Amino acid sequence: MVNRIAVIFDFDETLAPDSTSSFLESIGIDAQDFWVNRVNPLYQKYGWDPIPAYLYMMIKESHSRPLRDKITRSKLEAHGKKIKFFNGAQHIFRQLQQAAHQKNPAVSVEYFLISSGIRDVLVNTKIAKNFKDIWACDFHYTQKGEIEFPKNIVSFTDKTRYLFHISKGIIGPEFRTKPFEVNRKIPREKMYIPFNQMVVVGDGQTDVPLFSLVEKYGGVAIAVYDRNDNRKWSKAWQFVEDDRVKNCVPADYGKKEALNNSLIMAVESIASRLLLETSVYHS
Repeated sequence: MVNRIAVIFDFDETLAPDSTSSFLESIGIDAQDFWVNRVNPLYQKYGWDPIPAYLYMMIKESHSRPLRDKITRSKLEAHGKKIKFFNGAQHIFRQLQQAAHQKNPAVSVEYFLISSGIRDVLVNTKIAKNFKDIWACDFHYTQKGEIEFPKNIVSFTDKTRYLFHISKGIIGPEFRTKPFEVNRKIPREKMYIPFNQMVVVGDGQTDVPLFSLVEKYGGVAIAVYDRNDNRKWSKAWQFVEDDRVKNCVPADYGKKEALNNSLIMAVESIASRLLLETSVYHS
């Protein structure tokens, strides 16, 4: 019996406002213009995948800049330290662990981040220490630290790969250079965290494969949206209508808010089920 629960977050527009857009703005790039006039045409007219499209345009932008204004690893890392989060996001980790433990003292809650954002930004945020592992897009850098080429791309169905990393326990820095380990067959009874003990929180189209896979195998998928943006609400609600998720709530982790309550109920439900299954197993 595996007494672990995985809570898996997207980052941008889920835990915080879009980190790539805020980085672009911080170095003097109009984010709206970048996405609408530079990135969107690559996939709308020329068939690019949206994620490598934005990484490519960042590289192209960097190469066009004078030396002191290049996009570098150090600038990305520094921006990560400045990221501001949605209300309550920094405290949700401790709250969920406490809620699960009250229902089942044997249960631990582990947190993971799967994002199409930039890893060197995300691993430097104030909440990065809460995650057992973080998977996101990486750049290869020149010797001077400038972004040169996409090293890892985490797009739509790419995200589901990392659910298998979690379920099989293929997590941590030792597996960064072992990409094929995820294909190893592991019996269900030896799973690190089964899919029905996972909770996924996300906001956008890149999260749909995660939602679908976790819901299919008995886990919990929660869609979030910016309550101040009606367009984002309608997109998130579409996930409910398409039966991708069972719940759609504002991205506010404050106590007594719907998202906080939904997450607590999800981990409490799984923790209680595991306690019942353990007692049955030992009876």
